[in-house]
Amino acid sequence: MRHGVHKVPKLGRKADHRKLLIRNLATSLILHDKIQTSVTKAGALQPIIERIITNLKKKQDDKSAIRYLQTYIFGEKAQKKALSELKPKYADKKSGFTRITPIGIRKGDATLKVQIELI
Repeated sequence: MRHGVHKVPKLGRKADHRKLLIRNLATSLILHDKIQTSVTKAGALQPIIERIITNLKKKQDDKSAIRYLQTYIFGEKAQKKALSELKPKYADKKSGFTRITPIGIRKGDATLKVQIELI
């Protein structure tokens, strides 16, 4: 049986490289509030960001929240921003923290570019 084979987009990379790519995208999204990327990368990033914010809201103390954020986000600046701005901002919202909107076609390889942003 082939249960769950296509749940995670492979993005044409090995597992370690894919994990680092998602972590870099997540860090950039938290720091800049919106980024432009391809459709498949945004689709792979969206559930990760949703999970990060949801679990961040559940953490009671800052030490456990920082330890949790260190597994997904690079840099102290992004971690502090997530704790000080995102946690209070989404305290009363249950889900739907991100929005993906198409913005056009990339010239180099004609792939669809999208903008993923924190609402």
